[in-house]
Amino acid sequence: MDIHALKRQGMTISEIARRTHHDRKTIRAYLNGERTPGQRERAAPDPFDAFVDYVAARLTEDPHLWAATLLDELVSLGYLGSYPTLTRQIRARDLRPACTACAHVTKRPNAIIEHPPGEETQFDWLELPDPPAHWGFPTKRAYLLVGSLAHSGVWRAVLSPSMDVPHLLAAMTTLLALLGGVTRVWRFDRMRTVLDHKTGDLTPMFAGFAKHHGVQPMVCRPRSGNRKGVVEKNNHTAAQRWWRTLADGLTLEQAQACIDAFTRGQDDRSRRTETGKTTAKAMFAAERLRPLPPIAFPVVITEERTATRQALIDWRGNRYSVPPELAAAKVTVLQRLGADTIDIATASGTVVARHQVAEPGLGVTIRDTGHVTALEAIALASAPPGRPHRRKERIPPGAAALRAAQVLTGTGQPVSTVISLAAYEQAAKNRNTLR
Repeated sequence: MDIHALKRQGMTISEIARRTHHDRKTIRAYLNGERTPGQRERAAPDPFDAFVDYVAARLTEDPHLWAATLLDELVSLGYLGSYPTLTRQIRARDLRPACTACAHVTKRPNAIIEHPPGEETQFDWLELPDPPAHWGFPTKRAYLLVGSLAHSGVWRAVLSPSMDVPHLLAAMTTLLALLGGVTRVWRFDRMRTVLDHKTGDLTPMFAGFAKHHGVQPMVCRPRSGNRKGVVEKNNHTAAQRWWRTLADGLTLEQAQACIDAFTRGQDDRSRRTETGKTTAKAMFAAERLRPLPPIAFPVVITEERTATRQALIDWRGNRYSVPPELAAAKVTVLQRLGADTIDIATASGTVVARHQVAEPGLGVTIRDTGHVTALEAIALASAPPGRPHRRKERIPPGAAALRAAQVLTGTGQPVSTVISLAAYEQAAKNRNTLR
């Protein structure tokens, strides 16, 4: 403004430069409109320019994509900037489009709840839509049981095909082992596998599971979900930063290893306390976790499978044989929690096979010798007699085919088996004439 005002007073560029202590080229650039006040040209190219197209495309595809999730993708593409730089570039370049469908957000007050070390673990199910088809889940949803230590915020998660009571207890057993122990209290929302809504009491099997671990279960009051905000925030993180970008080609075991690595990486995130900033890992060192029981709780996991034509079923990333009579039939797989064997039963409940369980995800095939022998016998018995036809074998039309072709084309008459006496009668009449 001063430069333009002095110019209007009739001063030359040199006089304006001496009065404002700037270079004459700078004064000329501002007067000609080549430069804008408050905007400086970079001495070097902006390194973010190479990633603008990718960031714009991802945010156009998904307007709600977290910047932290986007940073995870950019780092693998060679991005060397920080998280604040990424968010500043997104704001400055206006790369995130507005989502009109989600313009209205509900806001409500949150209570401040103290969580002493080792006091409480919060559990919650997270429904994950559209899991990969090769996982073999019975529905079009996968379920992730998330467990979070309320004091430190350290959390782990376990994938499951169902939310029923046996799968809940099995997932919790794995989850407690990943966390390294048990707290004094377990907190849940009002899930029906934990709370009987008719009586207001715990379900019998879950009550026995809690007693086995010496833990007091706590169920949130209706419409009081804010009391377990730690696990709900971790659910949000799992959905937005892990599930949203999970590759399709992973097996179930690989996906579980992926979520394990992701949750361990979350231990280094910063936490704010009254004494200053710290990390979740540092706060976890203060957790007073009790050891797990030496014996697993007795619960039987039941899942349905369809046997292949080779009389095999898939279970936890491996294949196990069934009697050949059950090829292409539905069977039920039963495994007692903590046991190293599985039972395979028919639809009527009769157990027909038992196998030693291999390490999940190895991709091995375990066959019973009796099943192999019976399958070979059935396959040989059902084979057609004689030599099978070769693909390039010459088989010309036979006699029957040739006779049928003559009838169709009219080149031959079928041989009649009916004797006509008309010709003999005419010959007899001719013989009555004397010559």
